[in-house]
Amino acid sequence: MTTARQPARQTTAKQPAKAKQSAVVWVGSISLGLVLCCVGSSIFNQDSGGTTVPAPAADERADTVPILAQATASQGICYGWRLEESYDSAVSVGSNLGDGVPVGEDARCPRWVEVRARINYTSESSESEDSAYVSVAGSPDLAAADLASVQAGLTRFGLEDDVFIDDPGWAVCRAAVALPLLVAEAGVAPPAATPPADPDATAAPLPDAGSDFWRDRWGTLLATAGLLLAAALLLTVGFVQRGRQRAAASAGRTRGKP
Repeated sequence: MTTARQPARQTTAKQPAKAKQSAVVWVGSISLGLVLCCVGSSIFNQDSGGTTVPAPAADERADTVPILAQATASQGICYGWRLEESYDSAVSVGSNLGDGVPVGEDARCPRWVEVRARINYTSESSESEDSAYVSVAGSPDLAAADLASVQAGLTRFGLEDDVFIDDPGWAVCRAAVALPLLVAEAGVAPPAATPPADPDATAAPLPDAGSDFWRDRWGTLLATAGLLLAAALLLTVGFVQRGRQRAAASAGRTRGKP
């Protein structure tokens, strides 16, 4: 009788073990899915939009237009900007005539100077580096040497290629505002009149720029957190299952003693 009952007890003991193994597989699959979602989110965040050149902010364009308009009224030369992605795709244009109004295509501006920046962002998987090409164009009556002098003067304001790559919107507006001074230095026009300062005006403090580390790497940090969470979950499940198996084995040995 004892021998006939022994296989039944073994079969019954195997069923909880299979259920535990199935639970571990399900938990592992769910954890792996969470990790893949996190990693996919990180990759998608880096690739999507990574090659899109951002336009200047609305307040940057709104602040630039009146400064250029005042310089035009003083010097008799129109000023503008043009920001492009690769392949001559315009991202933002503007001038003393207004945001979105090209300076070189309006009859009101027989003499004009425009800063042009072409930005090329590459994907994370590409071996090529991001690049920027900055130039200064002008109406036909302006000498090429004078325009080249204006273009070279942009670097004195810290407007190097890497600045255009890091923040093209701000850089192109800053370069446009610097044009009247550089044009005057080149002898093309008299210096622009300086606006009178308001004695009651106080300079507003610059906003905190924050850290680029967290903004640029949030996807990677999220993926890392997902991996750590999955690892902790799997370890916890493993310890619990191991403890239950030891308890079951100990109970079996206790029942088997005479």
